[in-house]
Amino acid sequence: MKRALAVVLLLLTVLSMEGRRLPRYPFIRTDKNVLQGKSADFQRFCSKLDTLLLTGGGDVRVLHVGGSHVQGGTLSDRLRRHFLSLRYGIEGGRGLVFPFATAGTNTPVSYNSSYIGQWESVNCLKPGDEALGLTGMVALARDTSARVIIDLKPRERTVLQQRYTFNRVDVLGDGTLEPLLLVNGRDTLHGIGTQGLRHFDLPHYTDWIQLCFSGKGRYALRGLYLDKSSGGFSLSEVGVNGASTQSWLRCDLWEQELRRVMPDLVIFSIGINDIQSADFDVRRFKANYRQLIARVRRANPHCAILMSGINDSWLRKKKVNPHTDAAEKAFRELAEECGGMFWDWYQVMGGYGSIAQWEEAGLAQGDKVHLTPAGYKLVGDLLFDAIMDAYYRR
Repeated sequence: MKRALAVVLLLLTVLSMEGRRLPRYPFIRTDKNVLQGKSADFQRFCSKLDTLLLTGGGDVRVLHVGGSHVQGGTLSDRLRRHFLSLRYGIEGGRGLVFPFATAGTNTPVSYNSSYIGQWESVNCLKPGDEALGLTGMVALARDTSARVIIDLKPRERTVLQQRYTFNRVDVLGDGTLEPLLLVNGRDTLHGIGTQGLRHFDLPHYTDWIQLCFSGKGRYALRGLYLDKSSGGFSLSEVGVNGASTQSWLRCDLWEQELRRVMPDLVIFSIGINDIQSADFDVRRFKANYRQLIARVRRANPHCAILMSGINDSWLRKKKVNPHTDAAEKAFRELAEECGGMFWDWYQVMGGYGSIAQWEEAGLAQGDKVHLTPAGYKLVGDLLFDAIMDAYYRR
């Protein structure tokens, strides 16, 4: 039975990936493109994915956490699209989003955000008075003139464009203003719930929503969770430009809001900003990660953990970053320690100094830290292939 199941699932994947060919680059180590480690929690994630792919039923959720590599959204959306291509009709909602436009920064490529009125913003890079949650961001509204719009029509147009819809919304935030939803520009919905989370059931599926307010006072918006009552596969990315492990530890409500998402798999891609410091301390780095992993375990004891590692980079645009090897060793040790999996991004891309080759090939930007859209898509392809390889070899 197990063999027959594996054959069926493999056939589904082959059919979904037909025509997709990874470009060939001599510096990429495809022999290193595997997940390292053994994890009972990853097996549970795979079993839930089995059910979803074979029957179309169930609910599988992934959370991707990081800095600017994740906030940009290209890498995460590439993973999301590949998973959704495994079976038609398994899209389970867009997941967690944030109106980044209110903070004057970039919104992930898979949706648009805009705003009306006056907003202030706070993020996890610096300590402040506002309580931060799972997104690492807060948008502050001071009166009822403030509104935000989330539009899931992606800016990146493709022939086979994925359209995300939802019919449930959870608004994460606190304040004396009452959050309301405006659907189709005419229907105003009141939610139910308490401080911290307001739930809305929509009368129909949509890919556009406007959040507005009634009453007096203020509201600290930490994000919106866009869900489907039918379940399915969803991948949420939470990324803040410049965020390090210490930045995410400032988010006191992170664990509480993680229970709303209840991911089956968390992919940690935090670290590139930690090693940009000349006094990088690997012991502190590991201690910070242990606290983040503990938060995940308390929210969902059986959540699978995947440490993705970090890319080769330059330190302050002057020289190849000397801390990457130490960080990668820490990732591997942390994965083993917590019963997780490790994907060695650094070695897969070519190891020490390979970021220069990625730049020459049009895959990395001139700062030799960030990638181009083509580079992030390639990383998403490689990571997905490594996950699926582990999935079928289990």
